[in-house]
Amino acid sequence: MNDQLRAQFPVLRTGVYLNSNSTGAVPQGAQDVLTRYWETLCTWRDDVWMGWHDGLDRYVASLAAFIGAPPGSVVTDANLSTLLTRIASCFDYRAPRNRVVTTHLEFPTVPFIWNAFRRYGARVDVVGAGGPRFDEDALAERIDERTLLVCVPHASFSSGATIDLPRLVKRAHDVGALVVVDAYQSIGVVPFDVTALDVDFVLGGAHKWMCGIGTAFLYARPDLLPRLEPAATGWQAGDRALTFQPSTGWADGAQRFAGGTPFPLTALVSQVGLDLLAGIGISTIRAHSLACTERILARADAAGIRVVSQVEPERRGGVVGLDVPDGEAVKRRLAARNMICSWRGYLRIGPHVYNTLDEIDEFMDALEEELQGFRG
Repeated sequence: MNDQLRAQFPVLRTGVYLNSNSTGAVPQGAQDVLTRYWETLCTWRDDVWMGWHDGLDRYVASLAAFIGAPPGSVVTDANLSTLLTRIASCFDYRAPRNRVVTTHLEFPTVPFIWNAFRRYGARVDVVGAGGPRFDEDALAERIDERTLLVCVPHASFSSGATIDLPRLVKRAHDVGALVVVDAYQSIGVVPFDVTALDVDFVLGGAHKWMCGIGTAFLYARPDLLPRLEPAATGWQAGDRALTFQPSTGWADGAQRFAGGTPFPLTALVSQVGLDLLAGIGISTIRAHSLACTERILARADAAGIRVVSQVEPERRGGVVGLDVPDGEAVKRRLAARNMICSWRGYLRIGPHVYNTLDEIDEFMDALEEELQGFRG
């Protein structure tokens, strides 16, 4: 990847940074946004809010274009938990269609939220009893006419395993269930077209592969929106919010999933990274990601390190999960050498478009040195 692109990411000057699946690098241009925001705070005027709302609207429109979503079908908020709870609050969990099917490879917030809705009648069915990969046959079998919602990650946060979304969406829709996809670990590094996939809800966020900070987003299928009324809500979801008069109904489109007064800074900062990624193009990003992860896989195979992620290019996400002894301690020792990755039960290596194959080799050299002690 070219030096001009790499120069835009200050964190790359500090070492080998392969941690975009956990906390992505933020481009230098974000500093200008932060400076302007601070200058605004120093000279406070109420009318700056209209400019901030324009910035929020631009970010939402850019997100929609990036994931192939129609205008008006995307909304942002602070985090995935907030937005998933709003989705959950739209539904009636009376039997017989009251089951929520999910998987053991979801990020812990997801089953935690669905378990909270047991008090309203939700029956939560977590498929899988361990292991780094999805049991897709078991998932398909558990989705039936009692299923209200299927909530799965596109890629596992722990192992990097991906799921066959077209198969899952077809199975769910065949029995009348809706699909909620947690794409936090894929959008920004893997092509993702919400319209082509025919998914019902998609959740993602800025601070991993999308080179932003602290903001999440929700896509909702446009034809579903008129009948969705979140019980967890806020004044910005109303049809007269910016008139400061009592709303008489819901805002148009996905804005009905908005909450209270927004915090604009995170979207303004995240716009910088999103513009950069959109300018490169997701096809170029994906090709470079596959080249980087292929190098990791080849080095791991040569070193006898067990790979827990899927290796097929069409099923490979952006992160490679490695099963190494005493992995958390290994991660810390690598960090002391300015080799940055993460550990969530497996060692996770997440190169992005700003990384190089030379960095992959440098990292894998260091990893092999750290593992020598375990092999005598």
